[in-house]
Amino acid sequence: MTTATQSEPSATARTRFRSALVSTAGHCRIACGFCFRADRAHGFLDIPTYARALSRLREVGVEGICLTGGEPSHHPELRQLIRLAHQFGMPVSVVTSVRDTDDVSRLAGLAHLLTNLTVSADSVGARELGRTSRSVASAAMALVAIPAPQKVLHLTYWQLTDDECRHVLQVLDAAGVDIQLSPVALDDTARQRANHTIHSYLEQQRKDAELLGRHFRLTPRFQEHLTAVRAMHLCPETRPFCTSASLYVSARGEIRRCPYGSTGVDVHAPRAEINRFLNAEPQDRTTPECAAICRADETR
Repeated sequence: MTTATQSEPSATARTRFRSALVSTAGHCRIACGFCFRADRAHGFLDIPTYARALSRLREVGVEGICLTGGEPSHHPELRQLIRLAHQFGMPVSVVTSVRDTDDVSRLAGLAHLLTNLTVSADSVGARELGRTSRSVASAAMALVAIPAPQKVLHLTYWQLTDDECRHVLQVLDAAGVDIQLSPVALDDTARQRANHTIHSYLEQQRKDAELLGRHFRLTPRFQEHLTAVRAMHLCPETRPFCTSASLYVSARGEIRRCPYGSTGVDVHAPRAEINRFLNAEPQDRTTPECAAICRADETR
Protein backbone atom coordinates (compact mmCIF):
# COMPACT_ATOMS: atom_id res chain seq x y z
CA MET A 1 0.00 0.00 0.00
CA THR A 2 1.40 3.40 -0.93
CA THR A 3 1.99 6.25 1.50
CA ALA A 4 -0.52 8.41 -0.37
CA THR A 5 -3.24 5.82 0.09
CA GLN A 6 -2.42 5.41 3.78
CA SER A 7 -2.73 9.12 4.47
CA GLU A 8 -6.18 9.57 2.99
CA PRO A 9 -9.07 9.72 5.49
CA SER A 10 -11.39 6.78 5.08
CA ALA A 11 -14.99 7.13 3.99
CA THR A 12 -16.11 5.72 7.35
CA ALA A 13 -14.33 8.43 9.31
CA ARG A 14 -15.47 11.15 6.90
CA THR A 15 -19.15 10.30 7.23
CA ARG A 16 -19.20 9.40 10.91
CA PHE A 17 -17.79 12.35 12.85
CA ARG A 18 -19.36 15.77 12.43
CA SER A 19 -18.28 17.81 15.47
CA ALA A 20 -15.61 17.94 18.15
CA LEU A 21 -15.38 19.13 21.73
CA VAL A 22 -12.01 20.81 22.32
CA SER A 23 -10.62 21.33 25.83
CA THR A 24 -8.79 24.67 25.96
CA ALA A 25 -7.18 23.99 29.34
CA GLY A 26 -6.65 21.21 31.84
CA HIS A 27 -7.64 23.32 34.83
CA CYS A 28 -10.46 25.61 35.97
CA ARG A 29 -10.48 28.14 38.82
CA ILE A 30 -14.20 27.57 39.47
CA ALA A 31 -13.64 23.98 40.65
CA CYS A 32 -17.22 22.77 41.10
CA GLY A 33 -17.51 20.04 43.72
CA PHE A 34 -19.53 17.81 41.37
CA CYS A 35 -17.39 18.51 38.29
CA PHE A 36 -16.99 15.34 36.21
CA ARG A 37 -14.35 16.61 33.78
CA ALA A 38 -12.27 13.79 32.41
CA ASP A 39 -8.96 15.70 32.28
CA ARG A 40 -7.41 17.71 35.09
CA ALA A 41 -3.94 19.19 34.65
CA HIS A 42 -2.14 22.50 34.56
CA GLY A 43 -1.55 24.46 31.37
CA PHE A 44 -3.42 25.59 28.27
CA LEU A 45 -3.89 24.01 24.85
CA ASP A 46 -1.01 25.38 22.77
CA ILE A 47 -1.59 26.86 19.33
CA PRO A 48 0.60 24.46 17.26
CA THR A 49 -1.11 21.42 18.81
CA TYR A 50 -4.52 23.00 18.29
CA ALA A 51 -3.78 23.82 14.64
CA ARG A 52 -2.63 20.26 14.04
CA ALA A 53 -5.80 18.98 15.69
CA LEU A 54 -8.00 21.18 13.47
CA SER A 55 -6.23 19.89 10.38
CA ARG A 56 -6.76 16.26 11.35
CA LEU A 57 -10.36 16.86 12.42
CA ARG A 58 -11.17 18.54 9.14
CA GLU A 59 -9.69 15.65 7.20
CA VAL A 60 -12.06 13.16 8.86
CA GLY A 61 -15.15 15.26 8.21
CA VAL A 62 -15.60 17.33 11.37
CA GLU A 63 -17.63 20.40 10.44
CA GLY A 64 -17.64 22.43 13.65
CA ILE A 65 -16.05 22.61 17.09
CA CYS A 66 -17.07 23.57 20.61
CA LEU A 67 -14.44 25.13 22.88
CA THR A 68 -14.80 24.05 26.48
CA GLY A 69 -12.65 23.98 29.60
CA GLY A 70 -11.28 24.17 31.95
CA GLU A 71 -12.56 27.66 31.28
CA PRO A 72 -12.25 28.94 27.67
CA SER A 73 -12.38 32.62 28.67
CA HIS A 74 -9.11 32.16 30.60
CA HIS A 75 -7.14 31.00 27.55
CA PRO A 76 -4.61 33.75 26.72
CA GLU A 77 -5.07 33.24 22.96
CA LEU A 78 -8.80 32.63 22.75
CA ARG A 79 -9.26 34.92 19.74
CA GLN A 80 -6.58 32.98 17.88
CA LEU A 81 -8.28 29.67 18.71
CA ILE A 82 -11.52 30.93 17.20
CA ARG A 83 -9.93 32.48 14.11
CA LEU A 84 -7.85 29.39 13.38
CA ALA A 85 -11.00 27.27 13.38
CA HIS A 86 -12.58 29.70 10.91
CA GLN A 87 -9.55 29.34 8.65
CA PHE A 88 -10.30 25.63 8.52
CA GLY A 89 -13.92 26.41 7.65
CA MET A 90 -15.28 25.39 11.04
CA PRO A 91 -17.91 27.37 12.99
CA VAL A 92 -17.15 27.73 16.70
CA SER A 93 -19.34 27.52 19.79
CA VAL A 94 -18.23 28.05 23.39
CA VAL A 95 -19.35 26.52 26.70
CA THR A 96 -18.30 28.68 29.64
CA SER A 97 -18.90 29.51 33.29
CA VAL A 98 -17.80 33.10 32.70
CA ARG A 99 -18.76 35.58 35.44
CA ASP A 100 -15.77 37.89 35.94
CA THR A 101 -16.37 41.31 34.39
CA ASP A 102 -13.13 41.32 32.40
CA ASP A 103 -13.77 37.81 31.06
CA VAL A 104 -17.33 38.74 30.09
CA SER A 105 -16.05 41.81 28.22
CA ARG A 106 -13.47 39.70 26.44
CA LEU A 107 -16.07 37.21 25.25
CA ALA A 108 -18.37 40.06 24.25
CA GLY A 109 -15.66 41.28 21.90
CA LEU A 110 -15.50 37.85 20.28
CA ALA A 111 -19.23 37.15 20.18
CA HIS A 112 -19.55 37.99 16.48
CA LEU A 113 -17.14 35.13 15.74
CA LEU A 114 -19.27 32.52 17.52
CA THR A 115 -22.30 30.57 16.36
CA ASN A 116 -23.45 29.69 19.86
CA LEU A 117 -22.63 30.60 23.46
CA THR A 118 -23.63 28.41 26.41
CA VAL A 119 -23.20 29.73 29.94
CA SER A 120 -23.40 27.24 32.81
CA ALA A 121 -25.42 27.76 36.00
CA ASP A 122 -26.47 25.65 38.98
CA SER A 123 -29.71 25.36 40.89
CA VAL A 124 -29.68 26.34 44.57
CA GLY A 125 -29.40 22.70 45.62
CA ALA A 126 -26.62 22.06 43.11
CA ARG A 127 -24.72 25.13 44.32
CA GLU A 128 -24.87 23.86 47.88
CA LEU A 129 -23.86 20.35 46.82
CA GLY A 130 -20.97 21.49 44.65
CA ARG A 131 -19.97 24.59 46.62
CA THR A 132 -20.32 26.78 43.55
CA SER A 133 -21.50 30.34 42.98
CA ARG A 134 -22.83 29.89 39.44
CA SER A 135 -26.32 31.29 39.95
CA VAL A 136 -28.98 31.47 37.25
CA ALA A 137 -29.16 35.25 37.62
CA SER A 138 -25.41 35.76 37.11
CA ALA A 139 -25.43 33.43 34.09
CA ALA A 140 -28.26 35.42 32.55
CA MET A 141 -26.37 38.68 33.11
CA ALA A 142 -23.36 37.25 31.27
CA LEU A 143 -25.54 36.01 28.41
CA VAL A 144 -27.21 39.40 28.02
CA ALA A 145 -23.82 41.14 27.97
CA ILE A 146 -22.36 38.86 25.28
CA PRO A 147 -24.14 39.38 21.93
CA ALA A 148 -23.66 35.92 20.41
CA PRO A 149 -26.13 34.91 17.65
CA GLN A 150 -27.51 31.99 19.68
CA LYS A 151 -27.39 31.83 23.47
CA VAL A 152 -28.19 29.05 25.93
CA LEU A 153 -28.26 28.86 29.71
CA HIS A 154 -27.18 25.42 30.84
CA LEU A 155 -28.68 24.57 34.24
CA THR A 156 -27.28 21.75 36.33
CA TYR A 157 -30.06 20.95 38.77
CA TRP A 158 -30.52 19.18 42.10
CA GLN A 159 -33.29 19.37 44.70
CA LEU A 160 -35.43 21.85 42.79
CA THR A 161 -38.51 23.62 44.15
CA ASP A 162 -41.57 25.07 42.45
CA ASP A 163 -40.51 28.60 43.38
CA GLU A 164 -37.07 28.08 41.88
CA CYS A 165 -38.50 26.71 38.62
CA ARG A 166 -40.77 29.74 38.32
CA HIS A 167 -37.79 32.02 38.99
CA VAL A 168 -35.72 30.30 36.29
CA LEU A 169 -38.50 30.77 33.76
CA GLN A 170 -38.77 34.46 34.63
CA VAL A 171 -35.03 34.93 34.19
CA LEU A 172 -35.06 33.11 30.85
CA ASP A 173 -37.93 35.21 29.52
CA ALA A 174 -36.29 38.46 30.65
CA ALA A 175 -32.95 37.50 29.09
CA GLY A 176 -34.51 36.02 25.93
CA VAL A 177 -32.33 32.89 25.96
CA ASP A 178 -32.92 29.14 25.68
CA ILE A 179 -32.21 26.59 28.38
CA GLN A 180 -30.48 23.23 28.55
CA LEU A 181 -31.08 21.04 31.59
CA SER A 182 -28.84 18.42 33.16
CA PRO A 183 -29.20 16.57 36.47
CA VAL A 184 -26.19 16.61 38.77
CA ALA A 185 -23.96 13.67 37.82
CA LEU A 186 -22.39 12.00 40.86
CA ASP A 187 -20.06 9.01 40.68
CA ASP A 188 -19.86 6.47 43.50
CA THR A 189 -17.35 8.50 45.51
CA ALA A 190 -19.30 11.75 45.18
CA ARG A 191 -22.57 10.00 46.11
CA GLN A 192 -21.02 8.58 49.26
CA ARG A 193 -19.61 11.98 50.16
CA ALA A 194 -23.10 13.44 49.75
CA ASN A 195 -24.56 10.64 51.94
CA HIS A 196 -26.65 9.17 49.13
CA THR A 197 -27.15 5.59 48.07
CA ILE A 198 -27.67 4.90 44.39
CA HIS A 199 -31.39 4.52 45.06
CA SER A 200 -31.80 7.76 47.04
CA TYR A 201 -29.76 9.56 44.38
CA LEU A 202 -31.97 8.26 41.57
CA GLU A 203 -35.09 9.01 43.58
CA GLN A 204 -34.02 12.65 43.87
CA GLN A 205 -33.43 12.74 40.12
CA ARG A 206 -36.94 11.34 39.60
CA LYS A 207 -38.48 14.00 41.82
CA ASP A 208 -36.57 16.76 40.05
CA ALA A 209 -37.64 15.48 36.62
CA GLU A 210 -41.25 15.32 37.73
CA LEU A 211 -41.07 18.90 38.99
CA LEU A 212 -39.40 20.13 35.80
CA GLY A 213 -42.17 18.52 33.77
CA ARG A 214 -44.70 20.77 35.49
CA HIS A 215 -42.86 23.96 34.51
CA PHE A 216 -40.89 23.22 31.33
CA ARG A 217 -41.82 21.64 28.01
CA LEU A 218 -39.51 18.64 28.20
CA THR A 219 -38.96 17.01 24.83
CA PRO A 220 -39.24 13.25 24.35
CA ARG A 221 -35.50 13.13 23.60
CA PHE A 222 -34.65 14.68 26.96
CA GLN A 223 -36.99 12.30 28.76
CA GLU A 224 -35.39 9.39 26.91
CA HIS A 225 -32.01 10.68 28.05
CA LEU A 226 -33.11 10.63 31.69
CA THR A 227 -34.42 7.08 31.29
CA ALA A 228 -31.18 5.95 29.67
CA VAL A 229 -29.06 7.50 32.43
CA ARG A 230 -31.13 5.76 35.09
CA ALA A 231 -30.59 2.43 33.31
CA MET A 232 -26.84 3.06 33.15
CA HIS A 233 -26.75 3.50 36.92
CA LEU A 234 -28.90 0.47 37.71
CA CYS A 235 -27.47 -1.93 35.10
CA PRO A 236 -23.90 -0.84 34.27
CA GLU A 237 -23.20 -4.18 32.59
CA THR A 238 -25.75 -3.34 29.87
CA ARG A 239 -24.30 0.06 28.98
CA PRO A 240 -23.94 0.38 25.19
CA PHE A 241 -20.63 1.02 23.47
CA CYS A 242 -19.97 4.64 22.52
CA THR A 243 -21.38 5.58 19.12
CA SER A 244 -21.07 9.36 19.42
CA ALA A 245 -20.75 11.40 16.24
CA SER A 246 -18.64 13.93 18.15
CA LEU A 247 -14.93 13.62 18.91
CA TYR A 248 -12.96 15.02 21.83
CA VAL A 249 -9.56 16.75 21.85
CA SER A 250 -7.82 17.08 25.21
CA ALA A 251 -5.75 20.12 26.21
CA ARG A 252 -2.67 17.94 25.72
CA GLY A 253 -3.60 17.17 22.13
CA GLU A 254 -5.07 13.69 22.31
CA ILE A 255 -8.01 12.77 20.09
CA ARG A 256 -10.56 10.50 21.73
CA ARG A 257 -14.04 9.32 20.86
CA CYS A 258 -15.16 10.56 24.28
CA PRO A 259 -13.62 12.64 27.11
CA TYR A 260 -13.90 9.52 29.28
CA GLY A 261 -12.44 7.15 26.72
CA SER A 262 -9.63 4.88 27.88
CA THR A 263 -7.88 5.07 24.51
CA GLY A 264 -6.88 7.87 22.18
CA VAL A 265 -4.35 8.98 19.61
CA ASP A 266 -2.00 11.97 19.62
CA VAL A 267 -2.79 14.63 17.01
CA HIS A 268 0.88 14.49 15.97
CA ALA A 269 0.61 10.80 15.08
CA PRO A 270 0.71 9.83 11.39
CA ARG A 271 -2.59 10.17 9.52
CA ALA A 272 -2.80 6.42 9.02
CA GLU A 273 -2.59 5.84 12.78
CA ILE A 274 -5.29 8.42 13.46
CA ASN A 275 -7.55 6.87 10.84
CA ARG A 276 -7.03 3.39 12.25
CA PHE A 277 -8.05 4.63 15.69
CA LEU A 278 -11.16 6.41 14.38
CA ASN A 279 -12.27 3.49 12.24
CA ALA A 280 -11.72 0.81 14.86
CA GLU A 281 -14.70 -0.57 16.74
CA PRO A 282 -15.33 1.48 19.92
CA GLN A 283 -14.00 -0.12 23.10
CA ASP A 284 -15.55 2.18 25.71
CA ARG A 285 -19.03 1.82 27.11
CA THR A 286 -21.27 4.84 27.58
CA THR A 287 -21.35 6.28 31.10
CA PRO A 288 -23.83 8.69 32.73
CA GLU A 289 -21.15 11.38 32.62
CA CYS A 290 -20.43 11.13 28.90
CA ALA A 291 -24.14 10.73 28.18
CA ALA A 292 -24.68 14.11 29.83
CA ILE A 293 -22.24 15.66 27.36
CA CYS A 294 -23.48 13.93 24.21
CA ARG A 295 -27.22 14.08 24.73
CA ALA A 296 -29.52 16.24 22.63
CA ASP A 297 -29.83 19.85 23.78
CA GLU A 298 -33.61 19.98 23.45
CA THR A 299 -35.12 20.45 26.89
CA ARG A 300 -37.65 23.23 26.74
